[in-house]
Amino acid sequence: MIVGIDLGTTNSGVSVVKNGAPQMLPNGDERIIPSVVGYSPRGQWLVGTPARNQYVLDPDNTVQSIKRQMGADTQIQLGGRTFTPPEISAFILRELKTVAERNLGQEIDEAVITVPAYFSDAARRATRDAGKIAGFDVRRIINEPTAAALAYGLNMVEDQMVLVYDLGGGTFDVSLVELMGGIVEVRASHGNTHLGGDDFDLRLTELIAQRFEEQHGIDLRQNRRAWARLIRATEAAKIELSSHPFAWIREEYIAESRGIPLHLEYEVSRQEFIEAIGDLLEQTLVSIDQVMQDGRVTPDEITQVLLVGGSTRIPAIWDMVANYLDTEPHMSINPEEVVALGAGVQAAIIDGVPIDAILVDVTPHSLGIEVAEVRMGRIISDRYNVLIHRNTTIPVTKEEVYSTLHPEQDKVQIAVYQGESAIASENVLLDKFMITDLEPEHPGELAKVTVRFDFDVNGILKVTAQDRRTGQEKDITIEASKTRLSEIDILKAQKQIDQTVAQSATLAVLTGRAKRLLEGDQLEKEAHAQLETLLADIQAAQDTQMAEDADEAEDLPRLSDMEDELLDLLFDLEND
Repeated sequence: MIVGIDLGTTNSGVSVVKNGAPQMLPNGDERIIPSVVGYSPRGQWLVGTPARNQYVLDPDNTVQSIKRQMGADTQIQLGGRTFTPPEISAFILRELKTVAERNLGQEIDEAVITVPAYFSDAARRATRDAGKIAGFDVRRIINEPTAAALAYGLNMVEDQMVLVYDLGGGTFDVSLVELMGGIVEVRASHGNTHLGGDDFDLRLTELIAQRFEEQHGIDLRQNRRAWARLIRATEAAKIELSSHPFAWIREEYIAESRGIPLHLEYEVSRQEFIEAIGDLLEQTLVSIDQVMQDGRVTPDEITQVLLVGGSTRIPAIWDMVANYLDTEPHMSINPEEVVALGAGVQAAIIDGVPIDAILVDVTPHSLGIEVAEVRMGRIISDRYNVLIHRNTTIPVTKEEVYSTLHPEQDKVQIAVYQGESAIASENVLLDKFMITDLEPEHPGELAKVTVRFDFDVNGILKVTAQDRRTGQEKDITIEASKTRLSEIDILKAQKQIDQTVAQSATLAVLTGRAKRLLEGDQLEKEAHAQLETLLADIQAAQDTQMAEDADEAEDLPRLSDMEDELLDLLFDLEND
């Protein structure tokens, strides 16, 4: 069997086609794994979540975003050894190979691996080399926008011109994908292999670090561990700002002054974040212009716009692309999984597997509220502000902040609509309710109300309005009828595995042998107890690798030592 792999800057995933549709192969509860490699103080090689957890504690022994260095003549020092970027990437690919083999119950040695359309030839060769190092026969390297188009099943439709806007953790490209007679071909590409969510994180981190320095006179950039903690915290805030208008960034004991510990605690708004990354977003529009020029197409010739990559979850990006191209983008497949799913489709095509279209549950209509705007001193009412855009995968939560029109206004009506018109009354009114006794955050200012939409997989919409000053809430629940939703099947993961930590293939084989001995009831009581205790200690050590508390991990024996102990014990028991 051939698997499809998205080797991403921030996260990576593996998929195969089952029952005519691509499915992610999970690593325990994770459908994708962080693209992070580390070497722990206990002498263990860490990949994925354990390595990502270690980063804030030991950034010098942890490598992130290696994809940005693919094709470069770079040396990486890790665990006392020197590695090339393909070798570091091979750690991630080897982990995905293990994930696939656990899920599929067979050895996997063939793969299709995706790369950005704007990747250089050197970077493509480095990716193929990484696959070979990991033990794969790399059947094909394909472009990420091609994979995205395959995942959407657009190869089933003839004569389309699709613009794929792919903004991930570390790379960006925009591509024109031409679809004719089932052939999917990238017609033109433009982008930046050093533009993505990492850069957005850095802008927000710089903003918070500057505030901290102004307040305390300490530059967090000079402390590697403090800087790593702050980057991790701002990344979490960035993600929260995709569905909430405000987010808190809190880190205790991040520094000290004259022996006194200093804590970091700042609230950041979505608007501040967007202003901080505004020039980076503008650069992506330049790429759109360039790719249309190179492909000799005009905006009205583009039939579909696909948003790909985790960074496209930022609401401002959806709005920017929609307004710029005057076309509503599609994001009905998880943007962090769509490339891996498409790679699985390509792998199945190579393997001769029949392919069906992908069907997922989405919101077929936009959902929002009626608002009024003040322009040139005049109040313009009956405007429609969308919180959840149509073709958004569900379940989904979105939140926005609105202000009253006058400082003395202490109540507002929340009218919930479904539809696409900019005029609220031209859409379908779902329900309305009133929130009263509003108070401004400061005297003389406008009161602010946070409106939250929660839309679940059963078509139930819960709308909550909260006074930002007092915290009082009012909500309603709207149960959408099935006639308002498209009859689309939900693509779900079929398989979950109990194992949630990375472990070496050797240790996995040894623990398997040990469990079979325990189940055979042929051991003496003392030997049975000894083997059972050792297995429990190994499991505890593996579980601790997943925890962020490295101090607890320091108190446990090294896994490599326990592996040697298990090997010796099995030799004695099996040859007794």
